Amino acid sequence: MTDSLLFYAVAVPAVILLGLSKGGFAGLGALSLPVLAMIISPVRAAAILLPILIVQDVVSVWAFRRSWDGYVLAWMLPGAVIGIALAYLFAAHVDADAVLGLVGAISIVFGVYRLWLARRGGEVVAASSPGWVGMLAGVVSGFTSQIAHAGQPPFQMWVLPRRLTRDVLVGTTAIFFAATNWLKVPAYWALGQFTRDTVAVAALLMPVAIASTFAGVWLVRRVSPERFYTAIYVLMIAVGMKLVWDAAV
Repeated sequence: MTDSLLFYAVAVPAVILLGLSKGGFAGLGALSLPVLAMIISPVRAAAILLPILIVQDVVSVWAFRRSWDGYVLAWMLPGAVIGIALAYLFAAHVDADAVLGLVGAISIVFGVYRLWLARRGGEVVAASSPGWVGMLAGVVSGFTSQIAHAGQPPFQMWVLPRRLTRDVLVGTTAIFFAATNWLKVPAYWALGQFTRDTVAVAALLMPVAIASTFAGVWLVRRVSPERFYTAIYVLMIAVGMKLVWDAAV
């Protein structure tokens, strides 16, 4: 399948979604794996996308290297390590569909609630919660990221209410998921998911990945902060609906 025109007709749009996500439109990337899984197995799709994600991370981290929040990273990254380890240990015993369906449902409720607040009272006031809540969000994000590269919704649920500036939010997101993706490499390697064909296909898609990431960086810097947050919440709802659908069918 990976040497057919049909595969690349589906894979190229999936990688472009990843690139726009890495460029700043966080949430779009969670749609990439379901799109690619329409024509190949989800496990193989995840293995193809991981090297692409890692290369895209280099572009996004470099572009926003001066804009990030140390408090968020200090609490969430340790949680992500725990989540990835748990997902690896319990891969054979955990119902992945149920986990993703729950994450999707929570994402929908959260996104709708935040949009409702913005519409009801104008600008949404920044909110914060204790650091340990962020660590728990990191655990869930690491877990769902290891399962299906779907770590954005749990991450956003703790970080978005903090109302970071647009560039700081994008930079913090880029660094968090760059670290998370590297942490996933040993688990994927141990599970035997990196084959010669997988790496070759990822390499062929890499130019599209890099170009789309730069395009995302260019676009996100031309969107006003308020419209940016609105777009992220809308994308969060869309991703949540997709996760719920995948879990139900």
